[in-house]
Amino acid sequence: MAHTQNQTMRRVLRREVAGTIGLLTDEQDFTAMRRRYRTFTFDDHTNYLRQVEALLRTLASEGGHTTVALFDPEEYAEFCAEHALDPDTASSRTRFTAELATTGATVPYEGQTLDILVPDLIDEAVRRATWEYATTLLARIGTCASCGEDIGRAAFHRASDLLVRILQASGPGERHLVCSVSTEPEALVAVLRTDDDPYGTPHLDEAEALEFTTVLALGIATRSAGGLVMRTATPDATDQVYGWRLRGEGLEPLTAGEVFDAYCTDVESGDLVSPESGVDYCAPPDLGDDGHTTAHTH
Repeated sequence: MAHTQNQTMRRVLRREVAGTIGLLTDEQDFTAMRRRYRTFTFDDHTNYLRQVEALLRTLASEGGHTTVALFDPEEYAEFCAEHALDPDTASSRTRFTAELATTGATVPYEGQTLDILVPDLIDEAVRRATWEYATTLLARIGTCASCGEDIGRAAFHRASDLLVRILQASGPGERHLVCSVSTEPEALVAVLRTDDDPYGTPHLDEAEALEFTTVLALGIATRSAGGLVMRTATPDATDQVYGWRLRGEGLEPLTAGEVFDAYCTDVESGDLVSPESGVDYCAPPDLGDDGHTTAHTH
């Protein structure tokens, strides 16, 4: 009787435990793990993904909460070297996965198929990498030679103010913002999606907002070429698309024609593409005097 009660208690406790699965989303990474480590016994990436999905469904059916983390073989090897771990053991892989739960790109499993989960996980990894890279570049800029102000911090405050102005000026509805900044070796792009809560206040993801603001701040601090485009959608109304270009510490409105050209030109070929129906390409709302172009003071 006591044995049965203990088993029941353990099953109940298992439902209280949150878990993390490290996922090899890329077949090349999967092959690298299989070739390097004898104890990594999976031999087919497609079947591996199928088994992971089945395990996720089983854990969810038992009432558990599972997070899926992006497992990178190179980061794993570095982790093992740093902590003097044998990389060819399941325990080392488990320890690395536990580290990913707090420091890496993760997505909660909520019943979605891997066809949906994997792209979301990759997007999260790109978002995190973009934020880390932009943050590093901001920190390296240093202080203003004339006034001693931290240029990166000042640019971040400026970008935060501009984002607030944009959200306030855009009116109610769903908003999709894209900020691009021309940096070397390639441009940085950040995306922010917002919607209104029941009280009409814009609701946004804090991590997305932080990345978006950091990329915008980098453009301001380095005076890089860049721009910001917003698409707003409200029920029973035409979607509106408008934008600004970065100019000094401010934003300069794009004309309706410039927005139309940007949206209706294929990025790779440069060819014109048909505009979307039900979309109004227009000039942006006024952000107030302090939202427009100002002289760079650093």
